[in-house]
Amino acid sequence: MKTKQLTFSSICVVINIALGMFMSILSIPMVFLDTVGTILGSVVLGPFYGALIGGCTNLVLGVLKGPTEIPYALVNIAIGLFVGYTVKKSNFTLKTALICGVLLAIIAPLIGTPITILFFGGLSGTGFDFLIGFLIKSGESIFTATFIPRIISNIIDKPLSCLIVYFLINRLPRSFINSYKTTN
Repeated sequence: MKTKQLTFSSICVVINIALGMFMSILSIPMVFLDTVGTILGSVVLGPFYGALIGGCTNLVLGVLKGPTEIPYALVNIAIGLFVGYTVKKSNFTLKTALICGVLLAIIAPLIGTPITILFFGGLSGTGFDFLIGFLIKSGESIFTATFIPRIISNIIDKPLSCLIVYFLINRLPRSFINSYKTTN
């Protein structure tokens, strides 16, 4: 059984990386989809595997894209734990998916903002750096200036990611999903 779950986890890591890179190529503003695999793994396998998927994703990205991706493993681990524990308490319904997505849009920036400030001085190398600079010059604290653009982008990405997983899970045969279920 562990082999099956680890294989599914590996597939989820690949989903995160592939969707993240694909969306990066498309350059659609505020849509990253780089946590779809973490959310999927958390719903199917539970919080432990969700955290494992999230952490491994950033470790692999650290090798592929550069070590700046590694500190953000904490964000992806938190996403896996949050979704996994939420689903343990209730089914992953459309309502749960939307609520999870909105809460993740807050949780992810709350964890990612201090990482960005600590390691990169608040700048992330994205188009939002202009807004961050503007907010700092306007008198906002570095935390607020870094947090606001992150929550703006996540408010679209995280609910959309959760909805994609919700629709995917509801299209897969129940027997397939249940064959991966864990007790963690």
